Amino acid sequence: MANTFAIRRLGKVNQSLPPGIHLVSADDFKEWQMDIQVLDHNPIYLNQTFRLRFKFSNNYPIESPEVTFIPLTNPPRPIPLHPHIYSNGYICLDLLSASGWSPVQNVESVCMSIQSMLTGNVKAERPPGDEDFVRRNTLRPRDVNFVYEDTTV
Repeated sequence: MANTFAIRRLGKVNQSLPPGIHLVSADDFKEWQMDIQVLDHNPIYLNQTFRLRFKFSNNYPIESPEVTFIPLTNPPRPIPLHPHIYSNGYICLDLLSASGWSPVQNVESVCMSIQSMLTGNVKAERPPGDEDFVRRNTLRPRDVNFVYEDTTV
């Protein structure tokens, strides 16, 4: 079970969510689901809502949560097309890596970073090598050694 600090911190998230970010489920302190929307008029994501799954370890907030997009059919929640989002829902975002994570981050800041990443995107495409990565990868999202070299999307 997460430590007391993490429990208090996670318990406050629903009180401070910015527009376009909604808590869907938080039955325990192991897994939460959030819906996010891009609020500007980016035609790639217009009128779409995406589902994020947060998995928390016992070491949260010292260790980052595992955050992935998950697809749903009812209601429709696709995995967004983005050069840093794989078709299995894995997100290539420095903030989610061991080297980019800081305990001052939280669910809200992660959602806002992902929302911002989508807002600024102009390429409706998957990362290079997506099919091969999805087929061969056996690692958890936080264990993948992504290379963060493309800051243009």
